[in-house]
Amino acid sequence: MGSLRVEKRLAGQGDHPWTIPHTLSEAFPETAMDAAAVGFVLSRLPRTNAPVLWIQDRLSRKETGKPCLAGIGTARPIIMVDLSRASDVLWAMEDGLRCRSLGAVIGEIWGDPPVLDFTATKRLALRAEAADTPCWLIRRAASADLSAARDRWRIGSVPSAPHPHDAMACGLPRWSLDLFRSRRIKPGKWVAEYDRAADRLYLASAFRDGTLAAGDGQAGQRAAG
Repeated sequence: MGSLRVEKRLAGQGDHPWTIPHTLSEAFPETAMDAAAVGFVLSRLPRTNAPVLWIQDRLSRKETGKPCLAGIGTARPIIMVDLSRASDVLWAMEDGLRCRSLGAVIGEIWGDPPVLDFTATKRLALRAEAADTPCWLIRRAASADLSAARDRWRIGSVPSAPHPHDAMACGLPRWSLDLFRSRRIKPGKWVAEYDRAADRLYLASAFRDGTLAAGDGQAGQRAAG
């Protein structure tokens, strides 16, 4: 794997925070049960102690359960809201974006409900930009149909980084990222590695044709030697 580079500009993180206004982004897990999107979304939130409003519809809650945040590294308050219908989730997200004390608003909606159309996403995007509050839609078992979300990601889990001290242990979490549509930055594909201790996200070029295993071994030897 090539040299890892610090990701700063994509999310307004790093040395020059908030250079990109917060808005609505969508995350499509590669498989419906994949938890990678949850980890990635949390790593993209700004460093504040402001609570996060997290809303799930019934099917998301039934099929994937409540998000397991242990070990992900978030210490901020999470306000969990369980609702039945996608329309209720969208309404609650809009209402949350009116609250200035929230650090972010996250919604999980299962499938492609008719109510989640271009108009609904445009309303969320405008609300998020007016409040300058990050807003994420995690869309499981969904198709990437028409949407006004400014950034749209496909996210999947890949094997973790080698542990620097124990070859049998898991290292830093890694995710495959595909920014397939964006109105703000150039789309692309990467492998992300999240350093919990530093709260930093690193990007590398996407792996090709099985190079992941070879790269992992080389990186592990360098770390151990």
